[in-house]
Amino acid sequence: MREAGLLQPEQEVEADPLDEPALLRIHSRAYVEAVRAASVGAPTSDAYSLGLGTGDNPIFPGMHEVGLDICAATVTAVERVASGDCLRAANFSGGLHHALRDRASGFCLYNDVALAIDRAAERHDLRVAYVDVDAHHGDGVQWLFYEHPRVMTVSLHESGRYLFPGTGDTNEVGRGRGRGLSVNMPLEPLTEDNSFLEVFERVVPSALEAFRPDLIVLQAGADAHRHDPLAHLALSLASIRESYRRVRELADSLCNGRLVVTGGGGYDPYRTVPRAWGHLWACLVGESLPDPLPESWRQAWLGRLPEALPRRPYDDTSDWPAIPQSEQIADRNRATVDRLIEPLERIWSETLTPTRQSC
Repeated sequence: MREAGLLQPEQEVEADPLDEPALLRIHSRAYVEAVRAASVGAPTSDAYSLGLGTGDNPIFPGMHEVGLDICAATVTAVERVASGDCLRAANFSGGLHHALRDRASGFCLYNDVALAIDRAAERHDLRVAYVDVDAHHGDGVQWLFYEHPRVMTVSLHESGRYLFPGTGDTNEVGRGRGRGLSVNMPLEPLTEDNSFLEVFERVVPSALEAFRPDLIVLQAGADAHRHDPLAHLALSLASIRESYRRVRELADSLCNGRLVVTGGGGYDPYRTVPRAWGHLWACLVGESLPDPLPESWRQAWLGRLPEALPRRPYDDTSDWPAIPQSEQIADRNRATVDRLIEPLERIWSETLTPTRQSC
Protein backbone atom coordinates (compact mmCIF):
# COMPACT_ATOMS: atom_id res chain seq x y z
CA MET A 1 0.00 0.00 0.00
CA ARG A 2 2.89 2.35 0.78
CA GLU A 3 4.75 1.51 -2.42
CA ALA A 4 1.56 2.07 -4.43
CA GLY A 5 1.17 5.53 -2.88
CA LEU A 6 -2.14 4.60 -1.25
CA LEU A 7 -1.03 4.78 2.41
CA GLN A 8 0.29 8.08 3.72
CA PRO A 9 2.21 8.53 7.00
CA GLU A 10 -0.55 10.67 8.50
CA GLN A 11 -3.02 7.82 7.95
CA GLU A 12 -1.15 5.50 10.34
CA VAL A 13 -1.83 5.95 14.05
CA GLU A 14 -0.62 4.16 17.17
CA ALA A 15 -3.21 2.11 19.00
CA ASP A 16 -4.45 3.55 22.27
CA PRO A 17 -3.40 1.35 25.21
CA LEU A 18 -6.01 -1.17 26.30
CA ASP A 19 -5.90 -2.27 29.91
CA GLU A 20 -6.33 -5.90 30.81
CA PRO A 21 -9.68 -5.44 32.62
CA ALA A 22 -11.17 -4.40 29.28
CA LEU A 23 -10.80 -8.02 28.16
CA LEU A 24 -13.26 -9.03 30.85
CA ARG A 25 -16.06 -7.34 28.91
CA ILE A 26 -15.84 -10.35 26.58
CA HIS A 27 -13.61 -13.02 28.13
CA SER A 28 -13.86 -14.77 31.49
CA ARG A 29 -11.39 -13.86 34.22
CA ALA A 30 -10.25 -17.46 34.57
CA TYR A 31 -9.46 -17.64 30.85
CA VAL A 32 -7.52 -14.36 30.78
CA GLU A 33 -5.52 -15.42 33.84
CA ALA A 34 -4.71 -18.77 32.18
CA VAL A 35 -3.50 -17.02 29.01
CA ARG A 36 -1.37 -14.64 31.03
CA ALA A 37 0.15 -17.51 33.03
CA ALA A 38 0.88 -19.55 29.90
CA SER A 39 2.54 -16.48 28.34
CA VAL A 40 5.27 -16.51 30.98
CA GLY A 41 5.70 -20.27 31.08
CA ALA A 42 3.80 -20.87 34.30
CA PRO A 43 2.18 -24.31 34.60
CA THR A 44 -1.47 -24.26 33.59
CA SER A 45 -3.14 -27.61 34.18
CA ASP A 46 -6.30 -26.72 32.28
CA ALA A 47 -4.59 -25.06 29.29
CA TYR A 48 -5.60 -27.67 26.73
CA SER A 49 -9.26 -27.56 27.77
CA LEU A 50 -9.11 -23.80 27.18
CA GLY A 51 -7.82 -24.29 23.64
CA LEU A 52 -4.23 -23.41 24.57
CA GLY A 53 -1.33 -25.56 23.44
CA THR A 54 -3.27 -27.02 20.51
CA GLY A 55 -2.14 -27.15 16.91
CA ASP A 56 -4.24 -24.07 16.15
CA ASN A 57 -3.29 -22.11 19.26
CA PRO A 58 0.22 -23.01 20.43
CA ILE A 59 1.58 -21.45 23.60
CA PHE A 60 4.40 -18.93 23.05
CA PRO A 61 6.10 -16.31 25.22
CA GLY A 62 4.27 -13.01 25.37
CA MET A 63 1.12 -14.21 23.63
CA HIS A 64 -1.08 -12.41 26.16
CA GLU A 65 0.57 -9.09 25.33
CA VAL A 66 0.35 -9.72 21.58
CA GLY A 67 -3.35 -10.56 21.87
CA LEU A 68 -3.97 -7.48 23.98
CA ASP A 69 -2.19 -5.28 21.42
CA ILE A 70 -4.31 -6.65 18.56
CA CYS A 71 -7.45 -5.94 20.60
CA ALA A 72 -6.19 -2.43 21.37
CA ALA A 73 -5.74 -1.70 17.66
CA THR A 74 -9.26 -2.79 16.70
CA VAL A 75 -10.82 -0.98 19.66
CA THR A 76 -8.86 2.15 18.67
CA ALA A 77 -10.17 1.87 15.11
CA VAL A 78 -13.76 1.68 16.35
CA GLU A 79 -13.21 4.52 18.83
CA ARG A 80 -11.84 6.78 16.09
CA VAL A 81 -14.85 6.14 13.88
CA ALA A 82 -17.49 6.14 16.64
CA SER A 83 -16.21 9.44 18.04
CA GLY A 84 -16.17 11.09 14.61
CA ASP A 85 -12.37 11.49 14.38
CA CYS A 86 -12.42 9.64 11.07
CA LEU A 87 -14.91 8.02 8.75
CA ARG A 88 -13.20 4.69 8.10
CA ALA A 89 -10.42 2.77 9.83
CA ALA A 90 -8.58 -0.54 9.44
CA ASN A 91 -6.62 -2.97 11.59
CA PHE A 92 -5.31 -5.69 9.31
CA SER A 93 -3.87 -7.72 12.20
CA GLY A 94 -7.37 -8.03 13.69
CA GLY A 95 -10.40 -10.12 12.85
CA LEU A 96 -9.80 -12.96 15.33
CA HIS A 97 -13.41 -14.03 15.07
CA HIS A 98 -13.20 -17.60 16.47
CA ALA A 99 -12.11 -16.76 20.03
CA LEU A 100 -14.84 -17.61 22.53
CA ARG A 101 -15.57 -16.25 26.00
CA ASP A 102 -13.44 -18.87 27.74
CA ARG A 103 -11.57 -20.64 24.95
CA ALA A 104 -9.03 -20.03 22.21
CA SER A 105 -10.00 -21.42 18.83
CA GLY A 106 -8.92 -21.41 15.20
CA PHE A 107 -5.74 -19.28 15.54
CA CYS A 108 -7.68 -16.79 17.66
CA LEU A 109 -6.72 -15.99 21.26
CA TYR A 110 -8.75 -12.89 22.19
CA ASN A 111 -11.73 -11.73 20.16
CA ASP A 112 -10.70 -8.22 19.13
CA VAL A 113 -13.74 -7.62 16.91
CA ALA A 114 -16.14 -8.57 19.70
CA LEU A 115 -14.36 -6.23 22.12
CA ALA A 116 -14.57 -3.38 19.62
CA ILE A 117 -18.22 -4.04 18.78
CA ASP A 118 -19.06 -4.15 22.49
CA ARG A 119 -17.33 -0.78 22.93
CA ALA A 120 -19.35 0.77 20.10
CA ALA A 121 -22.66 -0.68 21.29
CA GLU A 122 -22.29 -0.07 25.03
CA ARG A 123 -20.15 3.07 25.34
CA HIS A 124 -21.37 4.86 22.22
CA ASP A 125 -24.89 3.38 22.08
CA LEU A 126 -24.51 2.45 18.40
CA ARG A 127 -26.27 -0.22 16.41
CA VAL A 128 -23.46 -2.30 14.93
CA ALA A 129 -23.63 -4.60 11.92
CA TYR A 130 -20.80 -7.12 11.72
CA VAL A 131 -20.23 -8.46 8.18
CA ASP A 132 -17.88 -11.43 7.81
CA VAL A 133 -16.71 -12.66 4.38
CA ASP A 134 -13.96 -14.92 5.72
CA ALA A 135 -14.22 -18.49 4.40
CA HIS A 136 -14.83 -19.70 7.97
CA HIS A 137 -17.96 -18.94 9.96
CA GLY A 138 -17.59 -16.03 12.39
CA ASP A 139 -18.72 -18.20 15.28
CA GLY A 140 -17.06 -16.43 18.19
CA VAL A 141 -18.57 -13.05 17.34
CA GLN A 142 -21.96 -14.60 16.67
CA TRP A 143 -22.20 -16.47 19.98
CA LEU A 144 -20.97 -13.50 22.01
CA PHE A 145 -23.80 -11.34 20.62
CA TYR A 146 -26.42 -14.02 19.98
CA GLU A 147 -28.98 -12.31 22.25
CA HIS A 148 -27.86 -8.70 21.81
CA PRO A 149 -30.54 -6.35 20.42
CA ARG A 150 -28.13 -3.80 18.92
CA VAL A 151 -25.66 -6.08 17.13
CA MET A 152 -26.36 -7.92 13.88
CA THR A 153 -23.87 -10.53 12.64
CA VAL A 154 -23.88 -11.48 8.96
CA SER A 155 -21.53 -14.26 7.86
CA LEU A 156 -20.95 -15.64 4.36
CA HIS A 157 -18.76 -18.72 4.67
CA GLU A 158 -18.11 -22.23 3.42
CA SER A 159 -20.69 -24.58 4.87
CA GLY A 160 -19.83 -26.04 8.26
CA ARG A 161 -20.62 -29.46 6.82
CA TYR A 162 -17.20 -29.32 5.18
CA LEU A 163 -15.12 -26.75 7.07
CA PHE A 164 -14.11 -25.59 10.54
CA PRO A 165 -15.72 -24.54 12.85
CA GLY A 166 -18.74 -26.60 11.75
CA THR A 167 -21.30 -23.92 12.63
CA GLY A 168 -23.14 -21.18 10.77
CA ASP A 169 -26.20 -22.94 9.39
CA THR A 170 -29.25 -20.96 8.33
CA ASN A 171 -31.19 -21.90 11.47
CA GLU A 172 -28.79 -19.97 13.71
CA VAL A 173 -30.80 -16.74 13.74
CA GLY A 174 -30.29 -15.34 17.24
CA ARG A 175 -32.21 -15.71 20.47
CA GLY A 176 -34.40 -13.55 22.70
CA ARG A 177 -33.93 -9.86 21.92
CA GLY A 178 -31.36 -10.85 19.32
CA ARG A 179 -33.74 -13.05 17.33
CA GLY A 180 -33.32 -12.36 13.64
CA LEU A 181 -29.98 -10.62 14.12
CA SER A 182 -27.74 -13.59 13.32
CA VAL A 183 -27.64 -14.11 9.57
CA ASN A 184 -25.70 -17.08 8.19
CA MET A 185 -25.20 -17.97 4.56
CA PRO A 186 -23.31 -21.29 4.25
CA LEU A 187 -21.80 -21.61 0.77
CA GLU A 188 -21.15 -24.80 -1.14
CA PRO A 189 -17.51 -25.81 -1.66
CA LEU A 190 -16.13 -24.62 -5.01
CA THR A 191 -18.46 -21.61 -5.06
CA GLU A 192 -17.18 -19.26 -7.78
CA ASP A 193 -17.34 -15.50 -8.31
CA ASN A 194 -20.75 -15.16 -9.95
CA SER A 195 -22.55 -17.32 -7.42
CA PHE A 196 -20.81 -15.64 -4.48
CA LEU A 197 -21.73 -12.15 -5.67
CA GLU A 198 -25.31 -13.22 -6.42
CA VAL A 199 -25.62 -14.56 -2.89
CA PHE A 200 -24.00 -11.45 -1.42
CA GLU A 201 -26.48 -9.18 -3.18
CA ARG A 202 -29.47 -11.22 -2.05
CA VAL A 203 -28.39 -11.46 1.60
CA VAL A 204 -26.19 -8.61 2.80
CA PRO A 205 -28.04 -5.48 1.57
CA SER A 206 -31.45 -6.72 2.71
CA ALA A 207 -30.13 -7.68 6.15
CA LEU A 208 -28.39 -4.36 6.68
CA GLU A 209 -31.30 -2.34 5.33
CA ALA A 210 -33.64 -4.11 7.74
CA PHE A 211 -31.32 -3.46 10.69
CA ARG A 212 -30.25 0.13 9.83
CA PRO A 213 -26.84 0.12 11.56
CA ASP A 214 -24.96 3.16 12.82
CA LEU A 215 -21.63 1.45 12.15
CA ILE A 216 -20.45 -1.49 10.05
CA VAL A 217 -17.52 -3.71 11.06
CA LEU A 218 -16.18 -5.84 8.20
CA GLN A 219 -14.05 -8.94 8.78
CA ALA A 220 -12.34 -9.14 5.39
CA GLY A 221 -10.73 -12.58 5.44
CA ALA A 222 -8.96 -13.45 2.18
CA ASP A 223 -9.24 -17.23 2.57
CA ALA A 224 -12.25 -17.62 0.28
CA HIS A 225 -9.77 -17.32 -2.60
CA ARG A 226 -9.30 -20.27 -4.93
CA HIS A 227 -5.62 -20.63 -3.97
CA ASP A 228 -6.17 -20.72 -0.22
CA PRO A 229 -5.01 -24.07 1.21
CA LEU A 230 -7.34 -24.12 4.25
CA ALA A 231 -10.74 -23.77 2.57
CA HIS A 232 -12.53 -24.99 -0.55
CA LEU A 233 -14.14 -21.89 -2.06
CA ALA A 234 -13.07 -20.74 -5.53
CA LEU A 235 -13.21 -16.94 -5.59
CA SER A 236 -10.87 -14.65 -7.48
CA LEU A 237 -9.53 -11.32 -6.30
CA ALA A 238 -12.09 -9.59 -8.52
CA SER A 239 -15.09 -10.87 -6.52
CA ILE A 240 -13.32 -10.46 -3.19
CA ARG A 241 -12.63 -6.82 -4.04
CA GLU A 242 -16.22 -6.34 -5.18
CA SER A 243 -17.52 -7.60 -1.82
CA TYR A 244 -15.27 -5.07 -0.07
CA ARG A 245 -16.46 -2.29 -2.38
CA ARG A 246 -20.10 -3.14 -1.78
CA VAL A 247 -19.69 -3.08 1.99
CA ARG A 248 -18.16 0.37 1.75
CA GLU A 249 -21.05 1.43 -0.51
CA LEU A 250 -23.58 0.09 2.00
CA ALA A 251 -21.81 1.94 4.81
CA ASP A 252 -22.04 5.13 2.77
CA SER A 253 -25.76 4.67 2.14
CA LEU A 254 -26.85 3.34 5.53
CA CYS A 255 -24.64 4.85 8.21
CA ASN A 256 -22.97 7.96 6.84
CA GLY A 257 -19.90 6.00 5.77
CA ARG A 258 -18.89 4.72 9.20
CA LEU A 259 -16.87 1.56 8.56
CA VAL A 260 -14.15 -0.37 10.40
CA VAL A 261 -12.33 -3.28 8.74
CA THR A 262 -10.11 -6.06 10.03
CA GLY A 263 -8.03 -8.63 8.19
CA GLY A 264 -8.93 -12.09 9.43
CA GLY A 265 -7.93 -15.28 7.63
CA GLY A 266 -5.78 -15.76 4.54
CA TYR A 267 -3.25 -18.57 4.14
CA ASP A 268 -1.88 -18.00 0.65
CA PRO A 269 0.46 -15.29 1.92
CA TYR A 270 2.36 -14.18 -1.18
CA ARG A 271 0.00 -14.36 -4.16
CA THR A 272 -3.30 -13.56 -2.48
CA VAL A 273 -3.26 -11.79 0.87
CA PRO A 274 -1.17 -8.68 -0.01
CA ARG A 275 -3.31 -8.01 -3.07
CA ALA A 276 -6.63 -8.72 -1.32
CA TRP A 277 -5.94 -6.33 1.54
CA GLY A 278 -4.32 -3.87 -0.85
CA HIS A 279 -7.64 -3.84 -2.72
CA LEU A 280 -9.46 -3.44 0.61
CA TRP A 281 -7.44 -0.39 1.58
CA ALA A 282 -7.83 1.05 -1.91
CA CYS A 283 -11.62 0.70 -1.54
CA LEU A 284 -11.50 2.53 1.79
CA VAL A 285 -9.60 5.49 0.35
CA GLY A 286 -11.49 5.57 -2.96
CA GLU A 287 -8.55 4.48 -5.12
CA SER A 288 -7.41 1.44 -7.08
CA LEU A 289 -4.28 -0.66 -6.99
CA PRO A 290 -1.94 0.27 -9.86
CA ASP A 291 -1.47 -2.08 -12.79
CA PRO A 292 1.25 -3.28 -12.85
CA LEU A 293 1.95 -3.41 -9.13
CA PRO A 294 4.95 -1.38 -7.94
CA GLU A 295 8.22 -3.00 -9.01
CA SER A 296 9.82 -1.49 -5.90
CA TRP A 297 7.56 -3.71 -3.77
CA ARG A 298 8.53 -6.81 -5.71
CA GLN A 299 12.22 -5.99 -5.54
CA ALA A 300 12.13 -5.33 -1.80
CA TRP A 301 11.13 -8.95 -1.22
CA LEU A 302 13.13 -10.57 -4.00
CA GLY A 303 15.09 -13.54 -2.68
CA ARG A 304 13.48 -13.29 0.76
CA LEU A 305 10.38 -15.32 -0.10
CA PRO A 306 9.96 -18.85 -1.48
CA GLU A 307 8.24 -17.49 -4.59
CA ALA A 308 8.10 -14.30 -6.62
CA LEU A 309 5.42 -11.78 -5.81
CA PRO A 310 2.71 -11.15 -8.42
CA ARG A 311 3.00 -8.39 -11.00
CA ARG A 312 -0.67 -7.60 -11.57
CA PRO A 313 -3.41 -6.57 -9.12
CA TYR A 314 -5.86 -9.27 -10.27
CA ASP A 315 -5.63 -12.99 -10.95
CA ASP A 316 -5.01 -14.37 -14.39
CA THR A 317 -7.90 -16.83 -14.39
CA SER A 318 -7.37 -18.00 -17.98
CA ASP A 319 -5.49 -21.09 -16.83
CA TRP A 320 -7.83 -21.95 -13.95
CA PRO A 321 -9.45 -25.36 -14.62
CA ALA A 322 -13.20 -25.18 -15.11
CA ILE A 323 -15.37 -26.54 -12.30
CA PRO A 324 -17.72 -29.00 -14.04
CA GLN A 325 -20.51 -28.79 -11.43
CA SER A 326 -20.48 -24.97 -11.32
CA GLU A 327 -24.15 -24.53 -12.24
CA GLN A 328 -25.34 -27.12 -9.72
CA ILE A 329 -23.31 -25.40 -7.01
CA ALA A 330 -24.91 -22.06 -7.89
CA ASP A 331 -28.38 -23.66 -7.78
CA ARG A 332 -27.70 -25.11 -4.33
CA ASN A 333 -26.53 -21.71 -3.12
CA ARG A 334 -29.75 -20.13 -4.44
CA ALA A 335 -31.81 -22.72 -2.59
CA THR A 336 -29.91 -21.96 0.61
CA VAL A 337 -30.60 -18.23 0.21
CA ASP A 338 -34.31 -19.00 -0.16
CA ARG A 339 -34.22 -21.12 2.99
CA LEU A 340 -32.41 -18.32 4.84
CA ILE A 341 -34.16 -15.13 3.72
CA GLU A 342 -37.85 -16.04 3.82
CA PRO A 343 -38.07 -16.77 7.59
CA LEU A 344 -35.71 -13.90 8.42
CA GLU A 345 -37.83 -11.41 6.51
CA ARG A 346 -40.83 -12.46 8.59
CA ILE A 347 -38.86 -11.93 11.79
CA TRP A 348 -37.57 -8.56 10.60
CA SER A 349 -41.06 -7.38 9.70
CA GLU A 350 -42.24 -8.29 13.20
CA THR A 351 -39.30 -7.00 15.25
CA LEU A 352 -37.34 -4.37 13.29
CA THR A 353 -39.75 -2.37 11.15
CA PRO A 354 -41.54 -0.47 13.96
CA THR A 355 -38.28 0.71 15.55
CA ARG A 356 -36.12 1.46 12.54
CA GLN A 357 -33.91 4.47 12.96
CA SER A 358 -31.99 6.44 10.39
CA CYS A 359 -28.37 7.22 11.17
